[in-house]
Amino acid sequence: MKKITPILIIILGCLIFVGNAESQWFVDIESGYVFNGYNDVQIPGNTGTRFSLTDDFQAESSFFYRLRMGLLLGERHTLSALFAPLSIQASGQLDKPVIFFEEEFSAGVPLDGKYTFNSYRLTYRYALKNSEKWRIGLGFSAKIRDAAVKLEGEGKTSEKTNVGFVPLLNFLFEYKMTNKASILLKGDALASPGGQGRAEDVLFAVQYWLSDKMQIRAGYRILEGGADVEEVYNFALLHFITLGFKYSF
Repeated sequence: MKKITPILIIILGCLIFVGNAESQWFVDIESGYVFNGYNDVQIPGNTGTRFSLTDDFQAESSFFYRLRMGLLLGERHTLSALFAPLSIQASGQLDKPVIFFEEEFSAGVPLDGKYTFNSYRLTYRYALKNSEKWRIGLGFSAKIRDAAVKLEGEGKTSEKTNVGFVPLLNFLFEYKMTNKASILLKGDALASPGGQGRAEDVLFAVQYWLSDKMQIRAGYRILEGGADVEEVYNFALLHFITLGFKYSF
């Protein structure tokens, strides 16, 4: 967390700097349950042993949370900062030796694994359409990825960490069914031109206005992506059942 603290300070500083008397602040809290799809790992990407944290191990489903703070600037401009921590625990054993990063683990040894994928994003989105029924927006997200995969067993620990910048396209489609209810599809996504990596974080939800300032929502989120490079091979798919609350002030 120490290495991420300056990033959070910069992101919050950007929000405060652009805020003014005509801005409308909002806070968005999301929580729920995350289920594992697949999670394939090979580190190093060219010499390590490929294994699955979901097929070869027993990966635990768990609760999650996300925090977003932002500004609505006029009717069309939205700037927001997201903090989305994520950690998955797994345990099991393989019937073959495992070469993972800086260690080799013997076949048949009980192993504990941990997959971490914390995300910090600064997002700008412009409303291309903002009518009584439709809201359509397009923008971009500057994402800091704080990721790690760790294996522990037979008295040894090996952990590969990675902190890096990822640019993403941001989109939003919202259809208002009634004065108080709407259908929402929004997210961040991008794939590298060479096919070496991709990232998708997409939410489909139904929203309901409790008042002019408060909204609640329920939906499904998918998080998928990874990288296939010499240093790391890792692709994961996660499913989220979500509940959200948004308050504007």
